[in-house]
Amino acid sequence: MPTATFTDLCRINVRGGDGGAGCMSFRREAFVPKGGPDGGDGGNGGSVVLEADPQLSSLIDFRYKHHFRAERGTHGKGARRHGRAGDDLVLHVPLGTVVRELDASTMQPAFDICDLTHAGDRVVVAPGGMGGRGNIHFVSSVRRAPAFAEKGEPAIEHWIELEMKLMADAALVGMPSVGKSSIIARISAARPKIADYPFTTLVPNLGVARTRTGESFVVADVPGLIEGASEGRGLGHEFLRHIERTALILHVVDLTGGFENRDPLADYRTINEELAAYASELADRPQIVVGNKCDMPGSDVASMFVRESAEADGRPYFEVSAVTGEGLDELVVACAARVAELRREIASDAPTVDFNATVERERLRRDQRISITREERGVWRVSGGAVERMVVQTDWENEEAVSFLQRRFDRIGLDDLLAKHGCVQGDEVRILGFAFSYDGDEGADDVMEEPEAFVVEEEGSDEVEEGL
Repeated sequence: MPTATFTDLCRINVRGGDGGAGCMSFRREAFVPKGGPDGGDGGNGGSVVLEADPQLSSLIDFRYKHHFRAERGTHGKGARRHGRAGDDLVLHVPLGTVVRELDASTMQPAFDICDLTHAGDRVVVAPGGMGGRGNIHFVSSVRRAPAFAEKGEPAIEHWIELEMKLMADAALVGMPSVGKSSIIARISAARPKIADYPFTTLVPNLGVARTRTGESFVVADVPGLIEGASEGRGLGHEFLRHIERTALILHVVDLTGGFENRDPLADYRTINEELAAYASELADRPQIVVGNKCDMPGSDVASMFVRESAEADGRPYFEVSAVTGEGLDELVVACAARVAELRREIASDAPTVDFNATVERERLRRDQRISITREERGVWRVSGGAVERMVVQTDWENEEAVSFLQRRFDRIGLDDLLAKHGCVQGDEVRILGFAFSYDGDEGADDVMEEPEAFVVEEEGSDEVEEGL
């Protein structure tokens, strides 16, 4: 069945590889007393990457497998030997794939991550965890022999939605059984199923149409639309999404009215109303109106009314017959010329987008935010990607590592921020699954190797203030 080989919407769970742990080690060699720390860093985990592949035509690879994991980084070793980074997991998707983040609680789309429309476009959807630093990084003027190292950062696991929208130059749209499949079979090498009953076509078909002089364009045969398609009737949303990307709409009207003896002019108006209701910009999309079955007796009058209405809307009109081939050569030439013109306009207006830079910038912005909320009397919750990473990378069995974590909190001014929100000595502060007793700001007396900037959000308020 066609539905077994065509999938245009799916949800997958992705997770990068965990970072490797840093090593706590000291140099031990003959005749080298007090060699100092030499623990290597853990390797970064691999990332899950999506790459647009022009050879794919659907998301069938994700129909039955929904969980994807990248390789984890290996641990650091002594003698300054760093762990190996995990390999990235590259998932190939068709051109025209929209990637969305899903809300973890509702599983509804939260925001768009990117739109992969060019061959080779890549985006990291699940970055790997950072490797932990070895003890060579924690030497300071007051700590000459650090006896601790960082753990690797666990990678974040989340769900994303992949939606494929066909990348065609032109789309054949119209009511069921108006002859769209017959037209695409006549003007291209596509061989869709053709029969004399509605909804013969259940999935879109792509074909390449060529003129006698060599110009070509990609045309899509979209399953038939009905009144109410913009509201989802007749799988309208599943079909209409494939029209959104097309530069040109070929609106096919059955001049005979079909088996239901419909009014061709009413069909023309109904489809235009459904396109506008689904997406307002589709109403202004360049459109060529095609009156099919002009070889049938009695089609002249209907063709005249449709032509007058189309030309009143400023749209070219062609009479064709998918059976005899009448008018199809002229239609293909006109479509190729219009597509070439639209391609030049799109190419001149299309900006170059670095998806990874954009996604990484947004991820870092979210990562550097700290949210402080009051859960109950005397209990506070601190959340935020960067501050939570400090906690999970701490070795809680090592007192020196825990002491270093407290100094990191001092360095970013977390105690001051808690006090500003009303936290007092003796209150409980929770970060992830860990609980701390708040003792107030005792000052930072350590040297940090990297600058850290944070933004603080206050619960129930839209105000955002810069942290230290």
